[in-house]
Amino acid sequence: MFAAENLSNWIGQKVISDSGDKIGDLEAVYVDTATDEPAFVTVKIGMLNHRLAFVPVAGATVTPQTVRVRYPKKLVQDAPSIDTDGELAAADEAAIFAHYHLPYTATTNERRLGRR
Repeated sequence: MFAAENLSNWIGQKVISDSGDKIGDLEAVYVDTATDEPAFVTVKIGMLNHRLAFVPVAGATVTPQTVRVRYPKKLVQDAPSIDTDGELAAADEAAIFAHYHLPYTATTNERRLGRR
């Protein structure tokens, strides 16, 4: 395994948990608007009603066929999500960071995450 770089090249690949459980397929990359570095990916989850769950990319690694995140499958499944054709509202960003116990700082008119 090696560090996950250029995650946009991995769209459509399987995302697995820290223990190797399949979570879903990588759908999009969200960058930190302050650094332009990948911060989260959305993973397409759900059997009948698909939705896109957010998961941090810090510590993620890739293999030839998968992206491994450092979070358990259940935590990702319970993460804030959007519809497959939805957009992340600025007001919902803080909840994503809070779900993973990550610090969140942004001004009122500033977006912290941007889709790439």
